[in-house]
Amino acid sequence: MGQRQVSSTRTIATTPEKIFELLADPAKHPLLDGSGSVLAAQNGGPERLSLGAKFGMDMKMGPSYKILNTVVEFEEGRLIAWRHFNGHRWRWALTPLEDGRTQVTETFDWSTARVPLLISLSPFPKRNKVGIEKSLARLAEMFPG
Repeated sequence: MGQRQVSSTRTIATTPEKIFELLADPAKHPLLDGSGSVLAAQNGGPERLSLGAKFGMDMKMGPSYKILNTVVEFEEGRLIAWRHFNGHRWRWALTPLEDGRTQVTETFDWSTARVPLLISLSPFPKRNKVGIEKSLARLAEMFPG
């Protein structure tokens, strides 16, 4: 991708619809998270995400903290992305394959961040690339071929 994005792609042995159901449910995000920073969905948020939905997550990266996300891209069964106050995005794109499997691409995109240069100079892109690869591995374990 571009210089202000890191991503990884993996083929998963299930349909896009089954994967999307996990992504659209904030309570399931800790099961997918390979970074170890997503702890739980906060109470009071939507059970299922949609365009414009706001959802809070309990996080931990060093100290514990809470973050409020907004869904900024949404195509049922194919694409979902959310951002928080700093503007960078987490995007999941699902491409169906002929054999019932799905090509899944997760992207950390900081081109939309308020101060993208700070993120570029930080360890976050490299750290997030590793987390993305672990997230995709977790997803593959949920749907063994």
